[in-house]
Amino acid sequence: MTLSVAVLMDPIGAIKIAKDTTFAMLLEAQRRGHALFYMEQGDLSVRDGLPWARLAPLSVRDDPSGWFVLGEARWRDLRELDVVLMRKDPPVDAQFIYDTMVAELAERAGVAVVNRPQALRDCNEKLFALHFPQCMAPTLVSRDAAELRAFVAEHGEAVLKPLDGMGGRGIFRVREGDGNLNSMLETLIAAGPHGEHRQFTMAQKFIPRISEGDKRILVVDGEPVPYALARIPQGSDFRGNLAAGGRGVGVPLSDRDRWIVSQVAPELRRRGLLFVGLDVIGDYLTEINVTSPTCARELDAQFGLNICGQLFDVIEHRTGNRPA
Repeated sequence: MTLSVAVLMDPIGAIKIAKDTTFAMLLEAQRRGHALFYMEQGDLSVRDGLPWARLAPLSVRDDPSGWFVLGEARWRDLRELDVVLMRKDPPVDAQFIYDTMVAELAERAGVAVVNRPQALRDCNEKLFALHFPQCMAPTLVSRDAAELRAFVAEHGEAVLKPLDGMGGRGIFRVREGDGNLNSMLETLIAAGPHGEHRQFTMAQKFIPRISEGDKRILVVDGEPVPYALARIPQGSDFRGNLAAGGRGVGVPLSDRDRWIVSQVAPELRRRGLLFVGLDVIGDYLTEINVTSPTCARELDAQFGLNICGQLFDVIEHRTGNRPA
């Protein structure tokens, strides 16, 4: 049985295929004989309460000189498809939320949407981790600069970050007494042309074991991939994010890593989060990535895995198309 699989993603012509997990998903779906369709944010609409999308037939190949071919796009009822992969990168802004609402109309008609639209709305990648305080280092989320300054003073050194970023953007490491702290907090908290709106900021106690890497643990339907990608900071930059210049090194999961997954996995399953990336520094969970977690390509290459094959085993099972 051939499935029709649509992907909502950022422009495919701008991706780096050696690192792009969405591309790995597309390669795997095509290898299994499924029909691929491509769309971006501007290609969704709702007509008389029904979800529609301007879909272009897509074929892919693992070739940096030319990795995709798009056919002629046309408007289709999204309910006609079997699977929709929601792979738009953050920020999770109002437009992204609207996208999930359109996708949910398709889901109600029986389309398998990965990850589930409701979960994408509910599970902010920074705040969702706070559902598991037993796994985390001391953390404060606040709009109050005085509270955040007191947190830094209490712990001596902290990391400050916005709730809607990705790739290490907007993250600061700060020590007690740092003369730049007020400026950092103004940058993170203030919004609006005159700073009249205040935004939540997350402060976490600095974890020195970041020098060993910020581990990305991929979880497929509640089951961890047995290796993590440790994203190790380079030079004087404390951030391990690959987008910030970190170096990715595959490492086996530790007992503590597996314990953290065991704490989180039941809730992931309950919410219908089939493909998730946990970020772990040292012994501590720091984030739960649900919108477009990556690192599958690097782990596949280093350990001979097929992570997206695991994902499509689950998708096919749930759509009644069990692998032979």
